[in-house]
Amino acid sequence: MDNLFISTSEVKDSLGVSQSKAYQIIHELNAELKKKGFMVVSGRVSRRYFIERFYGMQDEEKEA
Repeated sequence: MDNLFISTSEVKDSLGVSQSKAYQIIHELNAELKKKGFMVVSGRVSRRYFIERFYGMQDEEKEA
């Protein structure tokens, strides 16, 4: 289950941003998820949601 959430260090490395910016990004993404009614974990964000928001990837089912 390690791949379910992405941490600040992974966000930092993936996007080439500072640690504080990675925390800010995770905070914003978690706020979006919370507004949609999802439970969130502070300091981590859903890997799937992160990828979708930053790289525009969606499930194959949505594209069909």
